[in-house]
Amino acid sequence: MDVNTLWSLRLGFSGKQAQTIKEQGINTFLQNAFATKPDITLPDFFEGSPKTLKEVKAVRQSIKNDVTKARARREKEKKIFFDLKSWWINKMATEEYPLREKMTLFWHNHYVTTYKKVKINYWLYSHNTLLRENAFGNFREITKQILRTNAMIIYLDNNKNTNKGFNENLSRELLELFTLGEGNYTETDIKNGAHGLAGLVAGNEGGYYRTAFQDDEPFTYFGEKGVFKSDEMVDIIFKQKSAPYFITRKLLKWFIYDNPPEELVKYYGDYLREQDYEIEPLLTKIVTEEFDKSTAGSKIKDPLTYVIQLYHELNIKEQNHKLTALFIRQQGMDLFNQPNVKGWSGGNYWLTAQLYLQRNRIANLYCNGKNFSEKMLRSVRKSDEPYTSTFDITIEWNHNNKSKEVITELKDRLLFDTDTITQENFESILKYDFDPTSKGADNGVLRLFNYMVKTPEFQLI
Repeated sequence: MDVNTLWSLRLGFSGKQAQTIKEQGINTFLQNAFATKPDITLPDFFEGSPKTLKEVKAVRQSIKNDVTKARARREKEKKIFFDLKSWWINKMATEEYPLREKMTLFWHNHYVTTYKKVKINYWLYSHNTLLRENAFGNFREITKQILRTNAMIIYLDNNKNTNKGFNENLSRELLELFTLGEGNYTETDIKNGAHGLAGLVAGNEGGYYRTAFQDDEPFTYFGEKGVFKSDEMVDIIFKQKSAPYFITRKLLKWFIYDNPPEELVKYYGDYLREQDYEIEPLLTKIVTEEFDKSTAGSKIKDPLTYVIQLYHELNIKEQNHKLTALFIRQQGMDLFNQPNVKGWSGGNYWLTAQLYLQRNRIANLYCNGKNFSEKMLRSVRKSDEPYTSTFDITIEWNHNNKSKEVITELKDRLLFDTDTITQENFESILKYDFDPTSKGADNGVLRLFNYMVKTPEFQLI
């Protein structure tokens, strides 16, 4: 695989940015990606959906004891939920520099909150927006802000954490899944941390400490004693020796290695500490130093990268991304609804035998210019939404090339490696006497493409 295509896939969701990386160089490409400004315009589909705690309570009161109204409200919010998914997928598929969205997706799977638990679409959107705005920011400061989002407070039951009865969920995950990782804290730290988070509840503008429920007694946290609230607790956590390594390991896994070498975790983690937990310089160092290494094939594609790459290669532009959301949900990547607080595991989780068959079926469907059945959209689609049952698909290739050159051209875009038998199979599809000027040339290349994207090698980057 061409190195620029490889890193276009890793830093985005397709090979769309490969030429830009080649022309700009990886350093300039990264700086341009970091310089992008997120669009904070509230999408129109949130009209009529509750946003503040006051509005949420009012809606709940209005449907109380009315089964018909309650059902109608659930259906409306379900459609808004899929609007939210579709809106985000479109951003990931179309951004000129999609690295910010790739990082937003990383944080989305790090600071997990789900619709099943939170149930308020706008709070999930606000949480997502915070991740986008701080995608390349300071890890310590992002953590502080995340603890005060309504979505996180509700998801980890901190509304139930009061000085009358402590709930340790947020305290535990703050240490285990957000910052230090297992084995780098004690149960006492979790128990005492719950005291510092007691009274942090959801509010109209985000989380705040409710005086009547907070605990103002001093406690010991990682050897320091005082009356600590969430910000002070996070500062103490980031003083710990193990603080940079957990997130560094996850970043290496997200972008490059399903199984990151521990020496790299230590090397880049030490650098993150030197940079006072700033993510932008860490990403710059990781990408620029790993760029020329032979690392292709060290990571299984997630379902979203898989399908957006197909859209790009086949020039599919008119897809209803609610269908994309439904497909990746089938593949185990349900946006805003991870299976648990640990998020999607990645790696082999993305490629069971069943999921591989699903991928091959969708590849056949798209390569034949067909879309999913319209029936899939029935429960999530609005009446005036577009749907297309067929696509006009085209594969870009050099029409001056002979068969082996075309094979190489597609391999450079699609596959990290091929063995002798696979190469022979390619040459049996696009034979030595292939005429690039013939009427059937495009169909021949499309057959080759269809075969390539169903190989195990296409599933890896």
